[in-house]
Amino acid sequence: MTKYNPVTEEVLEALRAAVGEENVKVDAETLDRYKTDEETDPHYHHLPEVVVLPGSTEEVAAVMKIANKYLVPVTPRSAGTSVSCGAVPVCGGIVLLLERMDKIIELNADAMYMVVEAGARTVEIQQKANEAGLLYAGDPCSAESCLIGGNIATNAGGNKAVRYGTTRHQVYSIEVVTPTGEIVELGSRLKKCSTGYCLEQLVMGSEGTLGIITKATLKLLPLCPYKIDILAIFTDVNKAVDLVPNLIKAGLNPTSVEFMDNNFVRAASDYSEIRLPHYEDGSYVIVTVETFNEDELDMKMEQLDEICTASGATDVLEADERVWKVRRNCLEATRLLSKVSTSDDLVVPVDKIAVCIEHLTEVSKNYSFKLFTLAHAGDGNLHFQILKGEMSDEQWEDELQRFHAEAYAYVYSLGGRLSGEHGIGAKKLPAMETYTNPVEMEIMRSIKHAMDPNNILNPGKVFNA
Repeated sequence: MTKYNPVTEEVLEALRAAVGEENVKVDAETLDRYKTDEETDPHYHHLPEVVVLPGSTEEVAAVMKIANKYLVPVTPRSAGTSVSCGAVPVCGGIVLLLERMDKIIELNADAMYMVVEAGARTVEIQQKANEAGLLYAGDPCSAESCLIGGNIATNAGGNKAVRYGTTRHQVYSIEVVTPTGEIVELGSRLKKCSTGYCLEQLVMGSEGTLGIITKATLKLLPLCPYKIDILAIFTDVNKAVDLVPNLIKAGLNPTSVEFMDNNFVRAASDYSEIRLPHYEDGSYVIVTVETFNEDELDMKMEQLDEICTASGATDVLEADERVWKVRRNCLEATRLLSKVSTSDDLVVPVDKIAVCIEHLTEVSKNYSFKLFTLAHAGDGNLHFQILKGEMSDEQWEDELQRFHAEAYAYVYSLGGRLSGEHGIGAKKLPAMETYTNPVEMEIMRSIKHAMDPNNILNPGKVFNA
């Protein structure tokens, strides 16, 4: 493990000269605020020594050069919506906030692209695109609070990934500050390119370990004028998850397919103060279909109704905003039920999503914790929210470790991986070391060493460098 130096007064003076005294915070209240992201388990919390708020790419670069000079670790932080400890400063040092860099610089409706700074809110990007009659297809569930830089750094997924892909598929190019403090533009506004290594794709999804994204050129798409949201309610959870392959094979090309088990239905409905049909016993599948033609939408609506009914749906209803409100409030709702919980983000081939949910739900019955299940079912990405409840810390750690050992081994046996969209962060680092092919791991370590020789940028994340 790299041995870092403390943040001394000399380091603080250099940082103040680089970004301004008012943008260097060392007070106890601020440091305490940035000891975690969305992680609620204090076991994972770590205090930074200083919080720095640069206002430009050049200032970010200056901070990185100072960090390398004095051998101080830097944890880049977007909005702090990570649930994998991705923004927790596990080695102390500097937390670098990008929230001041929040401009939408350009929107070109004719060429269908947008240039934004890393601190721009995702929901504002979506709204600006919509106002121009266009779509920014990146749509993580935390869109109202998360920032685009964090989305790109973690390759965020979300509700529309079934049809449009994850965040990396929405980006032409990125401006990056390297771990050693250089500024580089990676990628270009091209439809295709076979010119050297695809470095922008390497940095995207690297969770802030290979560079700090400060600006991005985003792809925009035509906005479909016709859309329908369907709520299919199942009283048999196995039939609910079996719906997914039936939808895919029918060629409906849905924009989203979201699954909620009854634990989440009841918790999120209570939190939202909303009562929908089969609150007591129903599992929900929300399906969104978009088209450019009204007749095509009518045809797909009829087809969707037939498939859901044939798959065993108890009710098939048009989903209004109340349904999406319940879906958006799922994770917030569980925080009222347990102060400590953990969110698993597993991904398997789409045709294995049903058997995976069924198997691991059955396995969970051997444990004392409570398991809630969500899934972006159309792309094979499932989320287990595991609630500690009244268990002792020792029992919680033991049961979680044993369940994860069973769950991760099973997911890999299906051809799956540890994360579909949340990333590895610090939380899944041990599992990453266990389940990743040693040759693959050595390649990743070699890349990290080449780009970050002092292991300054976001150390303690993804794998042990």
